[in-house]
Amino acid sequence: MRRFNGVRAAVAAAVVLSAATGLAGSPAQAQERRPPFSLADCTAGACHFDVPPGDYDVTVRLGGAAASSTSISGETRRSLLPETPAAAGRHVTRSFTVNVRTPEGEPTGPDGTPGLDLAIGGSAPALAGIRVTAARHTRRLFLVGDSTVCDQPADPYSGWGQQLPQFLRRGVSVANYADSGESTVTYLQNPQLWGTVQPLIGRGDLVLIQLAHNDKTTDEATYRANLETLVAGVREKGGRPVLVTPIVRRWFNSDGTLNNDIALLVNGLGVNHPEVIRSVAAAEDVPLIDLTAKTKALVESLGVEGSKALYLYNEKKDNTHTSAYGATVYAGLVRDELLARHLVPRGTVRVG
Repeated sequence: MRRFNGVRAAVAAAVVLSAATGLAGSPAQAQERRPPFSLADCTAGACHFDVPPGDYDVTVRLGGAAASSTSISGETRRSLLPETPAAAGRHVTRSFTVNVRTPEGEPTGPDGTPGLDLAIGGSAPALAGIRVTAARHTRRLFLVGDSTVCDQPADPYSGWGQQLPQFLRRGVSVANYADSGESTVTYLQNPQLWGTVQPLIGRGDLVLIQLAHNDKTTDEATYRANLETLVAGVREKGGRPVLVTPIVRRWFNSDGTLNNDIALLVNGLGVNHPEVIRSVAAAEDVPLIDLTAKTKALVESLGVEGSKALYLYNEKKDNTHTSAYGATVYAGLVRDELLARHLVPRGTVRVG
């Protein structure tokens, strides 16, 4: 995990880890460890907990004598809690669930730091207390995707899946198994990807699938069959598949609309990826998040100049990959669709 330097935080209460076992359908959970975690596990800007892979509920108490504003990220640059203000002399309590895994970021990337790492940030951070417990009743939300979704290892890149956890409260964990450069073909073939993800899926787990950007040479029959294979594989394990059309590329026509081929992901063989995804979702009775339509409407409304901030155009002349800001906006669109389609309980979603 990349350490966040130069952040000051007031750490004013003990840190406790309550270990537990037996989370049905989840990776191995923490085993009891003594003595309990304490202030020694936190520094001015970060906390580290020596726990095995699994899902963990984190409750933080924020605030102090002065007005504060605190955010929390963790593992491979995942946004876990948005910036949260607290008035002077007041405290606020927030909770979220975090997925700890190895590798901690992209499935084909480096292992990262063992255990759970949290970074305390924000414009005026103040951590007054923290409690970490092994989650017992967690709804897991798996992400299967490419570089526009994954936990990107370094600035300025960010996938929307990396920003999604901040929109979810305690009770839902995001297990992001998206990986840079993957197509439906390579994702199914690589044992580090689908061969690893499918056995982890438990009954009732959501699995969001967004693969299209790298299917540049995949014919329509193969692309459709691969999507059907992923859907069937999720259902075989008792999970709930959700098909997601890809985010658009920022590629404009002279009239201010997005290009029908490059921006809207029609490949060199004429395969219209979003249309195939919509067709498979209808045929297989799978919930659809039409992120292509949502991002198209947003990008066109912002125009050529206004939409640059969503992508890495200014930094990299990149019209495919999103900035942290853009990834957060797009993760908010996914959050809205999860709510609108009743895919997660309203009480587990952070809307403000």
